[in-house]
Amino acid sequence: MIFSSLEFFAFLAVVLAAIRLIASDAVRRVTLLIASYVFYAWWDWRFCFLLLGSTAVDYMIGLALERAVRVRLRRLLLTTSLVANLGVLAVFKYADFFAESVNSVARDLGISIPPLGLVLPVGISFFTFQTMSYSIDVYRGNLRATRSFLDFALFVSFFPQLVAGPIVRGSEFLPQLGTGARVTRTGLRAGAELFLRGFVKKVLFADTLAVLADPVFADPAAYSGGTCWLATLAYTGQIYYDFSGYSDMAIGVGGMLGFNFPENFRHPYLSRNITEFWRRWHMSLSRWLRDYLYVPLGGNRRGATRTYVNLFLTMLLGGLWHGASWTFVLWGAWHGVGLAVHRLWRGREREAAVIGFSPSAVLSWASTLLFVMLGWILFRCQTMADAATMVVKMAGVSGGTRWYHVESIVVLLLAVGLHAWTLARGEYAVRVRLDRAWGWALAAAAAIAVLLYAPFGTNPFIYFQF
Repeated sequence: MIFSSLEFFAFLAVVLAAIRLIASDAVRRVTLLIASYVFYAWWDWRFCFLLLGSTAVDYMIGLALERAVRVRLRRLLLTTSLVANLGVLAVFKYADFFAESVNSVARDLGISIPPLGLVLPVGISFFTFQTMSYSIDVYRGNLRATRSFLDFALFVSFFPQLVAGPIVRGSEFLPQLGTGARVTRTGLRAGAELFLRGFVKKVLFADTLAVLADPVFADPAAYSGGTCWLATLAYTGQIYYDFSGYSDMAIGVGGMLGFNFPENFRHPYLSRNITEFWRRWHMSLSRWLRDYLYVPLGGNRRGATRTYVNLFLTMLLGGLWHGASWTFVLWGAWHGVGLAVHRLWRGREREAAVIGFSPSAVLSWASTLLFVMLGWILFRCQTMADAATMVVKMAGVSGGTRWYHVESIVVLLLAVGLHAWTLARGEYAVRVRLDRAWGWALAAAAAIAVLLYAPFGTNPFIYFQF
């Protein structure tokens, strides 16, 4: 069920009406839990059992950790949680990847591992990270284990952010259940404004830019270097508007239902260095990797060399988290090297909230954006050969067909214009205010733009594959 589909609009209307009319907090929670499982079952009902199993394991481990006193037992319980969650990821997401990698190396020796051919459960990377963070927080003493299985099951499966984040922690979600979160007029309006902004990002910007990017990345050898550059720029916009659009819609739906989710994007393409980029891009994942991977590895507490290694390993594993492919691993390594190099030189510059107009500031911004764009080539290409072809084409080594999509270029220019306006206003986002006349005018203009340019359909969000 796609957020931008008519099916979801009908589903959301029913859920909002039910939650609004129900007086009991307990019944509202049950209703939201049922709605969340219906939402997840829309793709494949069989994976609801996987979701329920993951929920049950970490719920019981959380209670056991709360009672356990001995250090060895607590470590054993935490290890059980980590093995269970990472084991599920390993089987469904990485088993075939490692089998193919082994087969490619050991084929001459007559060794062959048959692929499992399993269907990847939608959103598995997100809800496993979410349950892992809960167990780790309880183990560290940063969070009390919840006694209510209903509350924990709702935390894991809550449908607005279930399949593509933001990655919400137990300390952020569970206390809101205790305050009796409910549908209010203020929450509905604010949530609808955010949802509308995300809807326009997805349907108008992301899906239109995909029309230009997808054919080129599908067969880069057929296109000219200029077209490859344009396709890379289009994908740079597509992935931002697709994912930040989903995050806006998810946070907006949560707000309509009375819940607050953490911010996930803060105009990352305005960053002046790669460290700042990761403080603005997929912020819930960046914080997760920092708190549950980078810090346990030692962070910056064991000297400069170890800090650079920790940064590299964190991003390498972060790349692998995104997908079972060597292109994702290399994408993670690319950013790991970038973060390490920037940390080496960080003392020589000062970060700012927005870009200034000095030559050095503009150069820092442009070089950061170019670094990120080149990384997106690895992220988007299906194979290393395609990525190499894109780079060769963009270097002007060989020619090919020139192809342009006028609507995509118009939307790309509109996106650049909105970012320029945002920069001029000194804000992080263009906000729609449905309680103001100009807000309705902006919403009407967005609706007209959608009607004129958007390629109507139910294109899945990019991060659904993770």
